[in-house]
Amino acid sequence: MSVVRIQEVSYTYPGPPPIEALRDITVEARDREFISVIGPSGSGKSTLLRLVADLLPPSSGRVLIDDAPAHRARANRSIGFVFQEPALMPWRSSEKNVHLPLEIVKRAKSDDSSSPERLLALVGLQDFKDKRPDQLSGGMRQRVSIARALTYKPRLLLMDEPFGALDQITRDDMNQELLKIWEQTEATILFVTHSLSEAIYLSDHVVVLSTRPGRIVDIVHPPFGRPREPGIKRTDEFFEMETRVLSALEGGGTRA
Repeated sequence: MSVVRIQEVSYTYPGPPPIEALRDITVEARDREFISVIGPSGSGKSTLLRLVADLLPPSSGRVLIDDAPAHRARANRSIGFVFQEPALMPWRSSEKNVHLPLEIVKRAKSDDSSSPERLLALVGLQDFKDKRPDQLSGGMRQRVSIARALTYKPRLLLMDEPFGALDQITRDDMNQELLKIWEQTEATILFVTHSLSEAIYLSDHVVVLSTRPGRIVDIVHPPFGRPREPGIKRTDEFFEMETRVLSALEGGGTRA
């Protein structure tokens, strides 16, 4: 079943002068798939996530989530969004940061599966529920952000370069943690990254965008089963996938 269908979507930021960010994007994400989007800076990756989240209206084309317009999914809180910066309230504990979405809609309680305590345990931070953001590492803060995005058990989880600010060792650790978290949820993930290795390692499909205006120049399907172990990154097959994505990126600036 398709969770997300992006159909011939284009977007132009109004001017003057107008800037065409995306052109004729068509992508489908099925139930519980992990889709990464990779492309040069300015190729419209973050814009695409905002269109899916109904934070921007397409200039043309349409976005459907569970065969309904994206605004309905947003109204039903079926979409979770994780940004590059965790954007946590510095005076609140981890538990209270995760609880914030419930306070915004004036729900004092959640069911057991989406309680802040359970979600912090899901991301491995049950022992840090009383810590403020300044008492946590960068990776821990991002885990709190992920837990907060899962509060409503979203059908779709959008992640905009969530590990881009982390060092490589922490980033690799977070990749492993994300896969463990994803396996325990029912979410489909649409994930933006600049890292070839990260995109291939995490994903069922990798969507490669050209330079602005972003167009799809390739969709790569990593042939690795799940669960995935870091050792696959050292295989010839993984190197072949990286080479294909890199070739698509290098050629993407020359296509009409």
